[in-house]
Amino acid sequence: MTDTKTRSIIKGVTWRIIGTLDTTLLSWLITGDVSKALKIGGLEVFTKTLLYFFHERAWLAIGKRRKQDSRFTSFAKAVSWRIIGTLDTIMISYFIIQLTGSSEELMVPAIFQASTIGLAELFTKILLFYLHERTWNKIDYGKREN
Repeated sequence: MTDTKTRSIIKGVTWRIIGTLDTTLLSWLITGDVSKALKIGGLEVFTKTLLYFFHERAWLAIGKRRKQDSRFTSFAKAVSWRIIGTLDTIMISYFIIQLTGSSEELMVPAIFQASTIGLAELFTKILLFYLHERTWNKIDYGKREN
């Protein structure tokens, strides 16, 4: 059993909605600035959608060899994605905070805020991604026989 590209795209879109809402909320809580949070969330829609598509296709190649669905595979997939996603979040957050910085932020450097946003996601996103993956494993749409 393998996934079609359409299934990968739809999974990417549904995950991106969940992920962007989470990143935007965390960014707002950490920076205290709704505008920055929306910019961070908005930019990551594009970068993470593309990154997720390639991540998903890579894991499909791994899954073809294993020919089984397991909770361990879902967890390993979630962790690998989170590493990629965290690095992307830190870079985007740093860029936005630096670009739109103000004099008050000299007290809390942009790299500290960006790293805090990225590291906070380690806790929220692994759980959310795992639940997203387990839900999609129960949906037959876009699966095909090899």
